[in-house]
Amino acid sequence: MTTFDEREQGFEAKFAHDEELQFKADARTNKLLGQWAAGLLGKTGADADAYAASVVKADFEEAGHEDVVRKLLADLDGKADEAAIRAKRVECAAEAKRQLMEE
Repeated sequence: MTTFDEREQGFEAKFAHDEELQFKADARTNKLLGQWAAGLLGKTGADADAYAASVVKADFEEAGHEDVVRKLLADLDGKADEAAIRAKRVECAAEAKRQLMEE
């Protein structure tokens, strides 16, 4: 195997690792966001966990996080506006990355 082939494999492995890490960070962000929203909705325990899981699943509807924002806007119905949801998502993303780095 040539040095070029080894470098190519290294770049491919790094890309795959980075993509996996981003997927985990996005899922963790959505889980944290779902837990926050569950609290606003008065859900606790298993109900809060189930709701957070539904927020994670909502992210698979389309690329990006707009599908999650739409779900939360509809579900929260006046308990939080779009700006508050987006701001909380930024906070949750930072926390998710911090948690993943500690694992």
